[in-house]
Amino acid sequence: MTDNIPGEPATRVRDESVGEASERLEHRLIGPVVFWLAVGTALVHLYFNTVSTLSELWSSALHFGLFGLICTLTTPMLRARSTAGQRMVLGVDAILGLTALACAFYLIVFEDDLYQRGFNFDTGDWVVSIVAVALVLELARRTVGWFIPVLCVVALTYVAWWGQYVDGIFNFPGLSWETVLYRSYIGGQGMLGSIARISWTYVFMFILFGAFLVKSGAGDFIIELARCAAGRFVGGPGFVAVLASGLMGSVSGSSVANTVSTGVITIPLMRKAGFPARFAAGVEAAASTGGQLMPPVMGAGAFIMASYTQVSYLTIIGVAALPALLYFISVGMFVRIEAKRSHAVKLEDDTAPTLGEVLKGGWHFLLPLVVLVAALVYGFTPTYAAGIAILSVIVASWLSKKPMGLRDILDALAMGTRNITTTAILLITVGLIVMVVSTTGIGNTFSLMITDWAGGSLLITILLVALASLILGMGLPVTAAYIVLATLSAPAIYNLIAQSQLVDLMVNGNLPDQAKAIFMLAAPDKLSLLDGPMDVASAQQMLSLVPDTFSSQLLEQALSPASLSMLLVAAHMIIFWLSQDSNVTPPVCLTAFAAAAIAGTPQMRTGFTAWKLAKGLYIVPLLFAYSPLITGDFTEMIRVFCFALFGIYAIIAGLEGYLEHKLNVLVRLLMFPLGALMLWPHGQILVDGAGLVIFFAVLVWSSRRGKRPAGNPELSGTA
Repeated sequence: MTDNIPGEPATRVRDESVGEASERLEHRLIGPVVFWLAVGTALVHLYFNTVSTLSELWSSALHFGLFGLICTLTTPMLRARSTAGQRMVLGVDAILGLTALACAFYLIVFEDDLYQRGFNFDTGDWVVSIVAVALVLELARRTVGWFIPVLCVVALTYVAWWGQYVDGIFNFPGLSWETVLYRSYIGGQGMLGSIARISWTYVFMFILFGAFLVKSGAGDFIIELARCAAGRFVGGPGFVAVLASGLMGSVSGSSVANTVSTGVITIPLMRKAGFPARFAAGVEAAASTGGQLMPPVMGAGAFIMASYTQVSYLTIIGVAALPALLYFISVGMFVRIEAKRSHAVKLEDDTAPTLGEVLKGGWHFLLPLVVLVAALVYGFTPTYAAGIAILSVIVASWLSKKPMGLRDILDALAMGTRNITTTAILLITVGLIVMVVSTTGIGNTFSLMITDWAGGSLLITILLVALASLILGMGLPVTAAYIVLATLSAPAIYNLIAQSQLVDLMVNGNLPDQAKAIFMLAAPDKLSLLDGPMDVASAQQMLSLVPDTFSSQLLEQALSPASLSMLLVAAHMIIFWLSQDSNVTPPVCLTAFAAAAIAGTPQMRTGFTAWKLAKGLYIVPLLFAYSPLITGDFTEMIRVFCFALFGIYAIIAGLEGYLEHKLNVLVRLLMFPLGALMLWPHGQILVDGAGLVIFFAVLVWSSRRGKRPAGNPELSGTA
C-alpha cells in the first residue's frame, strides 16, 4: 500500500501509469488481446479446480505465468509521455510477460530433470530461477508498491548472506544461493508453494463467483435491498451503507472496491439525510472494511486461515459470522447516535420500490448463495462448490428480465480475472517471505521474543501484535500483513490462549488425569495440589515448573484436539482482525481515503473518523482471546454475542457522549465500566445481567430526556 502514500515516488509512477493502463484496455488491438487472455485464464483456472489431473506444481506455475503476462499488459512499467515511448514500454512489458510464461513452461517441460539435479543447478536453472524471482518482484512493485519487493529482497539475502553476521537469537548460518533459488521457485515452495495454491484455488474461484454475481445484476439488487430494508428509518442512509457494504463485501472481499461501488450511492444519501460529510465518509470506510470480515470470501483470509490451521473452510466461515455481525452492528450504533445528534431526517422517495417489489424482482439473486452454502454443507470442496455456484448464477439470471448471454458470461470471466490480478501477484510474492520464515525458523523465534517482551501476558501480546499490524499495514495490503503476522506471531498467541485454558482447568480442579502425569514428572512434590481447586497464582506457578519440552504434550493431554484446533483458529482470527486496521487508521488508510474522495472531505481527518467508527476491530479480538465467542458451543457463543452487543453500545455511548440525548460527564464516564462489565470474561451471567439491566435503565432515562422539547435546558443532559 505504500504506492498510495501521497508524495511517494512509487505512487506518482503508478498513478501516472493508471491512465496508460486504461488506454491499453481501450486500445483496439491490445484491449481485445487482454480480454481474451483474461477469458482464457479464467477457463484454465476453472479446469484446474474442477476436472484437472495436473499436479499442483504445474497449476501454480501456469498461475504465475498467466497472471504475470496479464499484469505486464495491464499495468505498465512506467509512464511514457510520447507515442513512441508508450510503444517501447508496451514492447518491453510484452516481452517480460512472455518471459514469465516461459519460466512456467520451463519448469513444466523439464520437471523430471530439475528434480534429478536438485540443488545442483545448470546454466538454465540459474537463469530461469533468477528471472522468475526478479519478475515477480517487479510485478509486485507495479501492483502494490516498493514495500513488498524490498521486504522479499531483505528476507532472501538474510537466508543466503547476512543472516550469519547477526548476533543473538536471529543468527542464521546461511544457505547457498542454489538452495535459496531452488526453494524460491523450482522446488515448488516459495512463489509456487502453499500460498500460491490458495491463490489459484479458493481465492480465484470465489472472486470469479463474485464477478458473476455483479455481472448478473446482484450488486444493484443488494443496494436496493439495503435501501428498502433500512432506508426509511431515521438515519436510514447510514444503515443502508452498513448493510450494503456488509452484503457486497461478503462476495467481493475487497474493502476499497466495496467503498467505491457502494459509497457513490450511500455517501450522497447520508449527506442528503443530514449527516456530516466526514461522518458519512467514515461510515462507508468502516463498513466497507468489515466486508473483509464477512463470510464467505473474507478477502481471501478464510482460505489462508483454513490452510494454516487445517480447520475446514466451512468451520472457519461458520465461526466468523457472529463476530462479523457484531462489527457491523457496532458501526450501526455510531450511525444511530449520530442520527439523533445531527437530527438526521427520513428520506421520502415516492418512486422507490417497496421491499416486496425488490424481492419479487430479484429473489433469484439469492439462489446462488443458497446453492453455495448447500454445496459446502453437503461436503463438496470449497472450490468445487464455488464452481457449482457460478453455474447457478447463470441459471438464476434466466429467471430475471435480463438473462446472462454468452457475452455477459465472457465479460464476467474477464472481470473476475482482472479483479484477482493484483491479489494473485501479491500472494505469489508473499510466498517468498513465508518460505524464508519456514526455512529459518524465525517465526518461532519471533513468537518467543514477543512472549518474552509481554512477560507472558496475553493482553500485552495482543497489543504488540496490533502495533506490528498497524506498522506493517503502512506498507503491506491487509492480506499480506495477515500472512506475515500469522506466520510470525500466531504460535505465541495460540500458546498463551491455550495456557489460559489450562489454568482455568487447574483452578477449577478439572485437569484430566493424563495431564496430571506430566506434572508428576515436572513437580512430583506438588502433585497433591491438583486434586482440588486452587487459586490462579498457584496454577500459574505450577505451570511454570513444566519444562518447555513438555508444554505441547501437556496441552495435548489436557485439551481435546478439537479444542486445540479452535484455539488456533482464535489466534489466527485475532491477527486477521487486527490486520484490517490499516484500512481505517492514519497515516495510511486507503479505504478512508477512497471514501474521502467521494465525500470531498480532508483525507486525514476522514481517516481519524473512520478509525473511531471501526472500534470493533479492537474490541472483538479481545473476545476471541478471553471468551468462547468462537471456541465455545452455540449457547455460549450466543450468550457472549448478546452481552457484547450491549457492552459495545455502552462504550460507544461513552466515546460519543451521546445516547438518546447528550450525556453529562458523570453518565458518560459510567458507560465505560458498564460496557466492560458486560464484556469482561468473568463467566458469571448474573454480573452480565446486572450490567445489562443498568444499561437499559440508562437507555430508557436517556430516551425520555431526548423527547423533551428542544428549548428545555435539561435536553443538554446537564441536569
